[in-house]
Amino acid sequence: MRRRKPLGELFAGATGLALTLGIAFAIAVLLIFTLSRRPMNTIYYFFVGPFTNKYYFGNMLNTSIPLVFTGLGIAVAFKSSVFNLGGEGQVYSGALVGTAICLALPAAGGYLGGAAALAGALATGAVLAGLSGFFRMKWGTDELISSFLISAAVIFIVNYFITGPLDDPGNNLLATRAIGEQYRLLGIFPPSKLDVSAVFSLLAAGLVFFLMYYTHWGYEMRMCGLNREFSRYGGINVSAYIVLPMILSGALHGLAGGVAILGTYHMAVKEFSGGMGWNGIAVALIAKNHPLGVVPAAVFFAYLDAGAKAAMLHSDVTFEIAAVVQSVIFYLVTAQALYSAVRRRAGAPA
Repeated sequence: MRRRKPLGELFAGATGLALTLGIAFAIAVLLIFTLSRRPMNTIYYFFVGPFTNKYYFGNMLNTSIPLVFTGLGIAVAFKSSVFNLGGEGQVYSGALVGTAICLALPAAGGYLGGAAALAGALATGAVLAGLSGFFRMKWGTDELISSFLISAAVIFIVNYFITGPLDDPGNNLLATRAIGEQYRLLGIFPPSKLDVSAVFSLLAAGLVFFLMYYTHWGYEMRMCGLNREFSRYGGINVSAYIVLPMILSGALHGLAGGVAILGTYHMAVKEFSGGMGWNGIAVALIAKNHPLGVVPAAVFFAYLDAGAKAAMLHSDVTFEIAAVVQSVIFYLVTAQALYSAVRRRAGAPA
């Protein structure tokens, strides 16, 4: 059977995805006409609002940056047939460690201290996720459950440090002290919060794509994801590819937290990262777990979030109505039925 090229795999579901998007947006418009007293105004701000000025557009792109990292982390895990549900704790703890390193090195140079903070954030996420992979390899513990439980515990620990030893008493927020100016990533699209970490996210997507499709390790990871028994018969160290994908997945989640601190928040605010880990799962599903597909999927996710916020600000819709419209679109976009039907029609395995 002819091998599908990696870029061909990325575009294999384009027809099904386009059809799904059309149906999702049509249902969203019907919902808005039903629930809004000024539907045309609401539709305009929901779908066009994120592009109406530089502030909205830049912030939309900025929101997508951590989602690229978390989406990549989930895509790597899912491609390897392991499941990392601990993204929330990995992002949050990575953010705390990155902040603590910056605060501990107030006089360090921006490049050195920033690199140390990102390395610490990356290592923190890698260790937390790697523990679940190790437990699965050593004792057969379900990594889906263990990663979720470790994350849930870590969130409380991070909250303790933010509101306790590292709390800034002069801040009205429950947050640490702000990191030094030298550590803050350069803004590139004022007056929005978009910064150079957008470039980092694109580089990360390219590197993960290269790793997964053009290296020996990536090939073995994908083979283990398809069939572990066949991979073991072929001489692949299957145990290693339970732990390594979890480490890489956690590292990308931790990096998302570190980048969010250096680029956007400049301090660890209590529960600021809520949703980044779970939203990364939605992004990976929309991208069909393809590293390059994660970038437009993250932008799409951020676009709908920005559209909902613009509609709430400039029209009569409430948060609940905006959330319903978002949920309908996400549910349909992440559904597999149309995608699988189109692939079967084309003669490819679903």
